[in-house]
Amino acid sequence: MNDEVIRIEGLSKKYKDSDYYSVKNLNLSVFEGEIFGLLGPNGAGKTTLISMLCGLIKPSSGGFTIRGKNYAQQGMAIRQLIGVVPQEYALYPSLTATENLMYFGAMYGLKGKQLERLVQQYLDKMGLLKFAHKRVGNFSGGMKRRVNLLAGILHGPKVLFLDEPTVGVDVQSKNAILSFLKEQNAAGTSIVYTSHHLIEAQELCDRIAILESGQVIAHGTPQELIDKTLEARNLEDVFITLTGRGLRDVV
Repeated sequence: MNDEVIRIEGLSKKYKDSDYYSVKNLNLSVFEGEIFGLLGPNGAGKTTLISMLCGLIKPSSGGFTIRGKNYAQQGMAIRQLIGVVPQEYALYPSLTATENLMYFGAMYGLKGKQLERLVQQYLDKMGLLKFAHKRVGNFSGGMKRRVNLLAGILHGPKVLFLDEPTVGVDVQSKNAILSFLKEQNAAGTSIVYTSHHLIEAQELCDRIAILESGQVIAHGTPQELIDKTLEARNLEDVFITLTGRGLRDVV
């Protein structure tokens, strides 16, 4: 078994004035070099969990380590190891694609010719080089998603957190994003990924955890989960069996 890249122990989060825990006494391990999927219905705690692991919000109790570093004592060191691609666009619409990426690269300590070369290289890889000097605000959803992804990986993170990286994109952009993620993973980046696209997760992820009410209710490889679930043909069948068919609208 590979080394643990993330170790989560008893992690909980209860927001102020909330009557329930968004994440409750959660224990989980993610291993070096894998693509790990966090799945669950709306309100299951996926985004809250990723937000804690990225240092964006503080846990109510419990803790975690990333590559052996404890978030409570070594938060700055952890932030240098990770990349974050949020579901909402983390881009400045009035800036060009190049200007956005130069800005985010500089935030991670990249500079000069190295940064310029990386920006050009990645824009080219994502089919965006001819739009490098166009304002991001005029981009399609798929183009914005691709720039959003690049902003999170320019610095070469060891662990990459992705929250719904292909939501609302065209088929071509989705394929480009997934191919790029597989390349990054093959080059040594461990990936933690959330999605509502279950067939996509089934094809992409080495292992999966399904969350419900802030707790892990099932985990394993996609095939293990399918094999353990009566009459399941795919991950979508597993998901419906475990979490039900009821609507999960959240405000």
